[in-house]
Amino acid sequence: MTQKSKTVYVCNSCGYESVKWVGQCPECHEWNSMEEQLTVASKKNADYVRKTVSGAEILFDVNTAGEHRLVSGIKEFDRVLGGGIVKGSVVLLSGDPGIGKSTILLQTCEAFKDKNNILYVSGEESAAQIKLRAGRLGVTGKNITVITETDTQSVCEYIKTNSPDMVMIDSIQTMQIEEISSTAGSIVQVRESTNLLLRTVKPLNIPLIIVGHVNKGGEIAGPKVLEHIVDTVLYFEGEKKQSYRVLRAIKNRFGSTNEIGIFEMRENGLFEVENPSAMMLSGRRSEVSGGCITCVIEGTRPILSEVQALVTATGFGNPRRMSNGFDYNRLNMLLAILEKRQGLYFSNLDTYLNVVGGIRLSEPAADLAVCMALVSGLRDIPIDEKCIVFGEVGLSGEIRAVERAQSRISEAARLGFNKCIIPKSSLKQITKIPSGITPIGVKNIKEALDYIR
Repeated sequence: MTQKSKTVYVCNSCGYESVKWVGQCPECHEWNSMEEQLTVASKKNADYVRKTVSGAEILFDVNTAGEHRLVSGIKEFDRVLGGGIVKGSVVLLSGDPGIGKSTILLQTCEAFKDKNNILYVSGEESAAQIKLRAGRLGVTGKNITVITETDTQSVCEYIKTNSPDMVMIDSIQTMQIEEISSTAGSIVQVRESTNLLLRTVKPLNIPLIIVGHVNKGGEIAGPKVLEHIVDTVLYFEGEKKQSYRVLRAIKNRFGSTNEIGIFEMRENGLFEVENPSAMMLSGRRSEVSGGCITCVIEGTRPILSEVQALVTATGFGNPRRMSNGFDYNRLNMLLAILEKRQGLYFSNLDTYLNVVGGIRLSEPAADLAVCMALVSGLRDIPIDEKCIVFGEVGLSGEIRAVERAQSRISEAARLGFNKCIIPKSSLKQITKIPSGITPIGVKNIKEALDYIR
């Protein structure tokens, strides 16, 4: 039977397929997201014989003695991956254009110098352009084989023939399979190309790193199923106009998703930031209202960060609320708590909240610092520059305990802070008070605000 092509409509948001066009996607409910795609039907065999399952093993008897990670030596990169790149794993690296995705790939190649042969597949740059960038980054390239190819099947055949130690694809949106008539970067091409690469590298136990672009909303371009196919999803975060970059794991089958890696972008590449707390606090001005230092736990390490609040009279009918690095809805909740429990009204004031350094505070332990920064900005009274604050704020104004209070206080003492306002219920977690710092326990928001004078 000859192959026949057929037309399907695919949602460019979630990858849902339909035989007819609809205005709203039945899966993700996006409007006008269905795009026409031409696919080729597979051959049907009338004498189809069902294959028997082979290779079944008892999980307890599976041999993992030969399994280990490839450690690059880039500590921040290895930390986010859970200790290194697992053999046979598929890593999806995504981020905004110009954030540093291709840069960290070449620097990873240099880190594996003299240890592993790496296949670098580029569909966006020529070999000469890659060589120029490698020279700027100080990458020798002796262990790198470059292919400027966009045909996925040709790349897979090369992998099967040469068996490199690692494969990097930059980027998956440029790869395509000729049998599929849709253009490169479409949902079908991205999904099928990733599947073909995965089926190629998994049996050979070769780690694969795939670069993926993001759409206007900041999500990975292509079907959401792409994130389910791979083993690890990494996001590069940060403002392109700022020098600091944050590498965060959104999904990791072989490690924690709470770890982050912090880099500084310079002219000759990305450099690790070994002391993130000191970096976050650099350039801080003393005796300025609206600033408060807090400590959050990112993975296994505490990081100090500065929360800034600016409260000013509004010139419009409705006051503005802006938040950078902190959840907008949680900010509104904390403002409501301050109004209801403390009688501090922000309803006719513009409120701006900013977390310095480009880091995003998602832990509830930053609530108390946000509240104190807001009140400091409202009263125009500075908070003691040697004071650190952390704690979760409840709707009734109570301060709830947070985890790992001991490590937070130890980090604050190491950086020279002498006062720490924490939940009173967290005092019992502290087994040893570091020298030079005094923990102060508070039960509610009123007791904490009394220290702003």
